[in-house]
Amino acid sequence: MSSESTTPTKLSPVEGIKESSRFLRGTIAEELANPELDHLSEENKQLLKFHGSYQQEDRDARKNRAKAGVGKHYMFMIRLKLPGGRMTAKQYLDMDRIAGELANGTLRLTTRQSIQLHGILKANLKPTIVGINETLLSTLGACGDINRNVMSCPAPFVNDPVRNQMNQLCDAIAEHLAPRTKGYFDVWLNGEHVAGGDGAEEFEPIYGKVFLPRKFKIGFSLPNDNCVDIYAQDLGFLAIVEDGKPIGYNVMVGGGFGRTVGKPETFAVLSKGICFATPDQVVAAAEAVVKLYRDHGNRGDRKRARIKYLVADWGVEKFREVLAGYLPFPLVLPKDAPITGVDLHHGWQPQGDGKWFLGLSIQNGRIKDEDQMRLRSGLRDIVATFQTDVRITPQQDVLLCNIETANRAAIDSKLAEYGIPRPETLSVLRKFSMACPAIPTCSLAISESERALPALIDTFEKELAEMGLGDEAISIRMTGCPNGCARPYNSDIGLVGRSGEKYTVYVGGGTLGDRLNFILKDLVLRDQIIPTLKPLLERFKAERQPGEGFGGFCARLGMDTVRAMVGAEAPAH
Repeated sequence: MSSESTTPTKLSPVEGIKESSRFLRGTIAEELANPELDHLSEENKQLLKFHGSYQQEDRDARKNRAKAGVGKHYMFMIRLKLPGGRMTAKQYLDMDRIAGELANGTLRLTTRQSIQLHGILKANLKPTIVGINETLLSTLGACGDINRNVMSCPAPFVNDPVRNQMNQLCDAIAEHLAPRTKGYFDVWLNGEHVAGGDGAEEFEPIYGKVFLPRKFKIGFSLPNDNCVDIYAQDLGFLAIVEDGKPIGYNVMVGGGFGRTVGKPETFAVLSKGICFATPDQVVAAAEAVVKLYRDHGNRGDRKRARIKYLVADWGVEKFREVLAGYLPFPLVLPKDAPITGVDLHHGWQPQGDGKWFLGLSIQNGRIKDEDQMRLRSGLRDIVATFQTDVRITPQQDVLLCNIETANRAAIDSKLAEYGIPRPETLSVLRKFSMACPAIPTCSLAISESERALPALIDTFEKELAEMGLGDEAISIRMTGCPNGCARPYNSDIGLVGRSGEKYTVYVGGGTLGDRLNFILKDLVLRDQIIPTLKPLLERFKAERQPGEGFGGFCARLGMDTVRAMVGAEAPAH
């Protein structure tokens, strides 16, 4: 393209690793075959992400191993590529079995409608990925500098033309933007289903030899149900509906939440409406945005390589101008379509075909058996007995689908038997809460998240009940670092790991996901989070306007006012 590129002359070392990787092969196969290695080299660690896996360390074991003079305890996370979070009963049961045989015995539902397996040893990497492919699922492109899992509303309303079309387009984009390299099959499946070759003559028609500058995330949403958090996506398609039918989609570009402390040039930002696409133009629009990003994204500084910085640096008008040269159809401006609602899809709901689905709230997405709540065993029993299809939601929850009316009572009985709570028995606060895994598996985490949030919610529930705010829809999201994997920057309350037991507390977002929050106070000890928020919540109860949520109240008062209420100084960043 004729427009100037933003790619610097000095490339990130990762760009060299990708370029010399022989289309993502590297020497992964050789290192996998070496029994003396318990981990992969730095180069192959980077390439492994494209195959759907992260090399990690058991950080809980670090201190004791250091005392004993033993090295790191390496392990791996594997993530599925699961468009729209949809899977059959057999596929779910196979994943459950693999988690028990080859991973740490838990399933982790992600904020992007996928499943992660944790605690996999290097010797079990290949058997795990082989097992996943045998159940007709894949991990290719679940991580890495590539289009990742495409999201879409998971609700299985059979006679809903909007959701049905979104799911079809979700699948079409996932297929269209899937990498064409044979490297995945050569490394993990011994070239099965692929006609050989060492990659020397391979060609990636969309990505090219070095793929994208950084990760890329796509989602489909509706204005009246923004359950996929459309404004947090690199590329979002917001359905425009007339007379109950989808006439097209607003193409939203440049959302993203990752940031780096001490680097004000990195920031969280909501996506911007760029153009409008009819349903038959959606796949081409996705390809055009990806190609623009491929050609103009920052390949020198990975902390500033996401497409959001391209939109921010260029501005919307220049981005439109450049994108028009990539689109195979005339660029039309987006429609006016504000976000008006969000649905967690919990409880018993009719599908529209005489059958039902059941939405269950899964705390932080972790499916495991613990104490009296045998969640993993119970879900396995229900799915196996009633052959329910399974859908993962963007809230880290699960929908059990295609249930006969005659089986509802039996399923309710099994929920009670296994100690699995029905959503209506849980507080709104708990159902809207989310956390990333953080410690002990994530190498980037500087604070606890998944293991810390449940106790915080327990205390927060009691405080809100005493204040008469127990039924208030307040979204609280916690992450172990500023990268924002649990999307903390557009929630009512965001808690971002800052240093050990200390967090940055954000307020001012909301459940709709259409407004960024702002820093209330930095470096707050975990046990001081609720005391810090309490004065603000008391004023919210006394002064809120009709229909106003907590985040909207904070946004209306403004940063200076709410910071003064809690004795906070303006943060450095």
